[in-house]
Amino acid sequence: MRDRVKELLARDAEVAFLRRASVGQFEAAREAAPDAVFHERSGLVVLTRPRPPVPFPVAVVSAGTADLPVAEEALQAAAAFGLSVTLTADVGVAGLHRLLAVRERLDQARVLIVAAGMDGALPSVTARLTSRPVIAVPTSVGYGSSDGGLAALAALLASGAPGLAVTGIDDGLGAAVLARRMLT
Repeated sequence: MRDRVKELLARDAEVAFLRRASVGQFEAAREAAPDAVFHERSGLVVLTRPRPPVPFPVAVVSAGTADLPVAEEALQAAAAFGLSVTLTADVGVAGLHRLLAVRERLDQARVLIVAAGMDGALPSVTARLTSRPVIAVPTSVGYGSSDGGLAALAALLASGAPGLAVTGIDDGLGAAVLARRMLT
């Protein structure tokens, strides 16, 4: 692990990450990158120091608490890229009033990253409520026929909501990379 981390850090990347790491993998990585930071809920390890902040607000939104690991991955990766990022959790469309209550705050962001499992409705609804670009992250959580995130992915790809981009299942890091590229 230590040699792989050294190799990764030698690539002169803007920021370097390990995804879905265990505590043991983090400890091994920290031997090569003493400044590494571990975010246990998402398993994201940020190996490099965060970039200086840029004045582009990004809102990360999660439908339910089960979506938080993916939302946290997006949040921490966006912060490592230097984006000004906030988290709004548990505002899924099953309680639409919760989303409507934070609508003005979400409109202050330049880009929204929205993580949702089950039927993936929250990103589509959010894209209809705001004029900001929405990056949808279907998550693999859910019950019934969510099929490991495939139901949410299919619903989001078929959504037709204007301004909606869709990442792969559980790809919070990919959403943060896309937000960074959109904003700089």
